[in-house]
Amino acid sequence: MADRDTIAAIATAPGAGGVGIVRLSGPRSRAIAETLCGRTLTPRHAHHVRFRDAAEATIDDGIGLYFAAPASYTGEDVVELQAHGSPAVLRELLARACALGARHARPGEFSERAFLEGRLDLAQAEAVADLIAAADGRAARAARRALDGEFSHRVEALADGLLAIRVHVEAAIDFSDEPLETLGGAALRARFEAVTHDLDELLRAAERGRRLRDGLHAVIVGPPNAGKSSLLNALAGSDRAIVTDIAGTTRDLLHEVVRIDGVELTLVDTAGLREGGDAIEREGMRRAYAELARADLAIVVLDARAADAGRAAVANAIAGVERRLWLHNKADLLDDADRDAAQAAPDDDHLYVSARTGAGLDALHARLRELAQGDGAEAGEGAFTARARHVDALLRARDELDDARVQLDHELLDLAAESLRHGHDALGEITGRVRADDLLGQIFSSFCIGK
Repeated sequence: MADRDTIAAIATAPGAGGVGIVRLSGPRSRAIAETLCGRTLTPRHAHHVRFRDAAEATIDDGIGLYFAAPASYTGEDVVELQAHGSPAVLRELLARACALGARHARPGEFSERAFLEGRLDLAQAEAVADLIAAADGRAARAARRALDGEFSHRVEALADGLLAIRVHVEAAIDFSDEPLETLGGAALRARFEAVTHDLDELLRAAERGRRLRDGLHAVIVGPPNAGKSSLLNALAGSDRAIVTDIAGTTRDLLHEVVRIDGVELTLVDTAGLREGGDAIEREGMRRAYAELARADLAIVVLDARAADAGRAAVANAIAGVERRLWLHNKADLLDDADRDAAQAAPDDDHLYVSARTGAGLDALHARLRELAQGDGAEAGEGAFTARARHVDALLRARDELDDARVQLDHELLDLAAESLRHGHDALGEITGRVRADDLLGQIFSSFCIGK
């Protein structure tokens, strides 16, 4: 720690405000701050000071706060200089701190140092950025739970359970001439069942947390002229997509991020799915299939007057998408008997709408919000934020656990132990117990400067 540079950055948001903060961390933080403040700083005391430049002229007056290592956010000596929130004043304070020996911090470097000093694990450090970026109260509370360690504690408990299985298997290797049943095989299989159950539960929770953080990735798909682009425009509240009566108008993917009652969704309009079409249209359909492969939700738009034919056209494309919402568009063009029949049989996953008139869009908003937030228990207050990399690590751990179970059934103990090691390492990537330096750089580069 003593060999590190001292870093400095403006820690408050850009623009003018009532208060602005310049933060320092590192071995020279206290000395630099005391020179700037013109007095000794006592740990954890708020000192009213005058910040002075090299000529002893006053830059501003404010509060100096010193946090001695290791009882600080980064685990190093940390100082916060609280001045009036003028961007010009804060820039001058930062320049003076750098002239006294600090350097400008990289994005996320304060949180990176907190991680390296063991003040936060990697999942908690990422939750700091998620809390800053939270767009509503629910996302903020979920990020706060992740920062408090709820996600990390569950990962660590799961890793401990997997480690116990590894120890059992590797101990059994030394007695490979004995059948597994005589070496506690029944207890080992019970542990497998318990860990698998806990992993599946955590995977579902992490997937919900990923949707909460990233929003629902919804792909609009359907046959040509069903009204997909009109629906996108209606949800976006603007004419984002070109709409004509000519089949094949949409050739490429069109992404639009919308917010519905505080819930973020990424909507992707795609080319209509049909047989034939020119080379450009076929490329558009290929891209639609590729987008569906990573969709959280398929919004299937059908012409309400020809729904059966539309379902047949998209059946193969949506086969791999677990969640589907069927929208029977152009409901305003149904005859009275068909409209009455549709309204008499409500179904949360089959909605009758009209992108042209707006009929049924309120019900569609409500259903999209439910799907993004999760139904029933999924919408509970125990949610925490998670990231795509966390979900990927849990999936890899699940695959390795499945492989180990198969190998164990064949009493291939060496192979089972190797699969369990890989699974344990995958869990370690979430909290940073197993890490690569390029992963750290990628994660912390997305943070705010000053955090």
